[in-house]
Parts: sequence; C-alpha cells; structure tokens
Amino acid sequence: MKRILISVLSICAIGFAVSQAGAQETFPNRPITVVAPFPPGGVADLTARPVAAAMEKILKNPVIVTNKTGAGGAVGMSFVANSKPDGYTLLMALSSISIIPEADKLFDRKPAYTMDQLVPLALISADPTILVVPTGSPSKSVKDFVADAKKRPGEISYSSSGVYGTLHMAMEMLSHAAGIKLKHIPYGGAGPAITAVLGGHQDTLASGPAAVVAHIKGGKLRPLAGWGAKRIAALPDLPTFKELGYDIEFYIWAGMFAPRGTPEPVLKRLRDSLRQTVQEAAFKDAMAKLDTPIAYLDAPEFQKFWDKDAKMLADAIKRIGKIEEKEQK
Repeated sequence: MKRILISVLSICAIGFAVSQAGAQETFPNRPITVVAPFPPGGVADLTARPVAAAMEKILKNPVIVTNKTGAGGAVGMSFVANSKPDGYTLLMALSSISIIPEADKLFDRKPAYTMDQLVPLALISADPTILVVPTGSPSKSVKDFVADAKKRPGEISYSSSGVYGTLHMAMEMLSHAAGIKLKHIPYGGAGPAITAVLGGHQDTLASGPAAVVAHIKGGKLRPLAGWGAKRIAALPDLPTFKELGYDIEFYIWAGMFAPRGTPEPVLKRLRDSLRQTVQEAAFKDAMAKLDTPIAYLDAPEFQKFWDKDAKMLADAIKRIGKIEEKEQK
C-alpha cells in the first residue's frame, strides 16, 4: 500500500512538473500588459509604447500598454508588484520606482510596495533631465533664472510629476545647489506637468528630453540647461549644469520589470525579447524621433545600475526631508 501511495505521488509530481514546463514553453499564449504608471505624454508612456510594439512583433503575441496613474506612480507600480507573477503583467518604470518606498519610510507609512517585490528585466533608456521655461519667460539663461529666483524667493513655480517624483527630485537638487527657493506644484504625471507650463499656469519644470524636445523645436519652450554629465545630442548648444558651475547630475531612466516569483524560463523569454527589441529598426526609429538615446542593459547589469541609483536617491530624499501636506499645495 505504501509503495502504491509513493507511486501515485510520484506520478502526480511528474505530471505537475510537466504541466508547468508546458505552460512555460508556450509562454506567451495570451495578451501581455505593460503598465505605464504615469499619464500619456510622459517618459514612461512614450517609452513603453514602442517597446510594446516591438515585443509584440517578436513574441507574436499582443502586448498592450495601459496607464495606471496616481500617487506619483505608486498606484501602477504597486499594481504590478502585487500582480500574479506569470509574465503577463509588466512594468515600465522610471527612477521614481526607488523613490516611493523611501518616501513611505520617511512618513512611517505602510509601503505601497517594496523594491524586492519586483525584478529588473532590462534598462531601456537613461536621459538627463533638462530645465525648460516658456519662450515668453524673462529668463534667457540659468544665470537669469537663478538671479530672478533670488529676487523673488518662493514665487517662481515649477510643476512636477508628483511629490518626491523624478522631476521634483531634479528641481530640489537645483534649488539646493543654487541656493534658491522655488514653489513646487505637483501634478499627476509628466504630461500634465508639461501642459501646465505650456499653458502658462506654472513657470518652469525639469523634464526628460523626450517629452519636451518637440515643444522646444516648435518654439513653445526654451531650454536653459541639462542635468547630464555631457550635452544632449538633440540639443548640442544646451550647456550642462556642471559646465555652469553647479555640481549636480541626474537622469530619468526607463526600465522594464516583472513581479518577483515569475518563473525563470518566462523571465528569460521576456529578457530575450527585450534584447531583440532594442535592435529592431522600428524601435530605434521611434526612440530617435523622441530624441531619446537607447541605454540597454540586461538584467544583471541593470540590477547593479539600479542599486547604485537607488542609493543616490535615498540619500537625496533624506537630505530633502519630510514635506508636509501644506508644503505640497
């Protein structure tokens, strides 16, 4: 009887293993959802769409981008972090993926998610932010901007993608380095933040180049400087803050993540598809039109990059400290 029971259990175990292997071998066999945690028009959304289009072609399976917005990206990131780890729900995240858990710690809040709930698949791009103002602004240079801010402390407003978001962090770094005080007006994503400046509702913002280069070339926005270590290819005449004597450097990167616990064969399939994605001519063309350089790193290298970036942002948040609700209005 004991031998029979062992045999039955062995058969069941083998059957389960075979069924699991079969399920993984056929991945994907239904639509994959890529969550962009910010509204349309921002860097996450603009990057996710050409990535999804290329992956769909490579995987021969629908890959759909959906915008799940709110709480500075926390809603979408938490949704993916807590999704079933089967490879069918992915996240196109920005640097803010590392900021939100640190901000939650600062306020002693239950974290919306933790970074170890997600595993990196590939880094897609890494762009320095740039400071822009409307073309009607009296500031023609960073020197003008800083001088004006010192004359009117707390009066020059800047929009951002949300409190402690990437765009907020960049402007706080500038404020600290330049010794100025600006008025922070957070929005629900980079798209609305840019619209606010274009509409004359706010005075300035930091943004990834992809989201504003078209407006710069269209004569609606004026760039003043970039946060990168070197000048941006799309704007070769734009100086960096380091060139101007400000020791600040900051990038908005975009990378793809999956929920931790996703089976290794599925992760490998996704990583392989992303490796092919960045080589696709259509994808390269799409990123070139966005004036966003591809900065591909596979999972192991991306993990090292992410760890370093997360530490830098955690240190910056500690320096900024707790921002009370009254300061966010």
